[in-house]
Parts: sequence; structure tokens; C-alpha cells
Amino acid sequence: MKQTKYTLILASKSPRRIELLGHLSIPFEIIPADIQEDPKESALKLAELKGQTVMDDLKKREGFGESFFPFVVSSDTQVRLGETIYGKPADESEAKKMLQELQGKTHEVITAVYMGRLDVGTGEILHSAFYCTSKVTFEQIDDDILDHYLQTGDSLDKAGAYGIQGPGLVFISHLEGSYSNVVGFPLAGFLKQLKEFLGENWRALFYE
Repeated sequence: MKQTKYTLILASKSPRRIELLGHLSIPFEIIPADIQEDPKESALKLAELKGQTVMDDLKKREGFGESFFPFVVSSDTQVRLGETIYGKPADESEAKKMLQELQGKTHEVITAVYMGRLDVGTGEILHSAFYCTSKVTFEQIDDDILDHYLQTGDSLDKAGAYGIQGPGLVFISHLEGSYSNVVGFPLAGFLKQLKEFLGENWRALFYE
């Protein structure tokens, strides 16, 4: 008899995404996608590439399509000011430059989410993806506050060189849209899309 429940896979090692997805209270595996990210690509395309890369790797796992049915979730976040896209800074100097360019302005935070699943009935891999946009306004950042923030190291693993849930909050004056989207994973939007992808009874389709 075929197993009819999905194994949830998060294609990311981001502590923020791990924490946010954990709010669903469904166990999941963490398998980061091994890809070279190009910041010029759209967040949606990168999220899809991450998810599809992990799904391709999972095809090699024992029981794939028989007793193992993965449901892969991947995501990518970009910070955009006009036509400029800000990814993760390479070092503290680049982080400082990014934050100085963002200060006193309103920028967009775009997070794309990809879902891929091996359908238990047909054996096909089905896909769904969406993106969420929030607007964040920075105050002018005093030099001493900026230097202190950079010394914390909080900026180095985040798009746009800041995290809204950490000490970077001190120079954020206004947020329009989803807070969790700016953290790195639009949880409310994900739940809405999950219901459309799997149906209202989606929770029963996963191991708990």
C-alpha cells in the first residue's frame, strides 16, 4: 500500500525561515539548495531554482514515489530600491554602503516562495509559486548607530544588509505589508497558497 502523506522539506538553512515554518507545528527536514545565486535574477526564479534543485536530488532517495513523497518549500528574498537589487553583502564594507544608500528612503522587500510536490496519485511533480512585496522605510542612520550595528555582524547574512527582527529595527521607521515577509518568509501568504495547492484539509496530508 502506498504511503499517502508528504514529507515536508525546507530548501533553506536560514534561521528565520526555519523558525517561521516551525510555527506550522509540522516536522520538516532541512536540505539547503546547492546553487550559485545570481542577484540579477528575480526572487521568483531563484526560489524555483532552489526548490527544483532539491527535488531533483531527492529523486535519488530510497522509496521516492513509493513510500517517500516530498513536499519541497523554497524561498528567496530580495531588497529593491528603484532598479537596484540588494542581495547579501560580501563583507562589512559592502553592508555599510547598502545601508547608507537605503537610509531615509522607502524600499521594497520581495520574497518569493516555491512549492513542489510529488503527487501521491499520479507520480507527477506539481508546482506552485508566489511572491509577496512589503515596503520598508528607513530613518536617517546616525554614524554611531550604523557602526554599532555593523559590529554585531547581523547584516552579513541578510538581503539588504539588515534584519527587521534584530538590532536593525532601530533604524526602521515604517512598514507597509507583511512583517514575516521582511523577515524572509511570508507566512500568512504561504498558508493561503498552501490551501489552494492542497485543499482546506492540507494539514492531514503531512506527517505530524
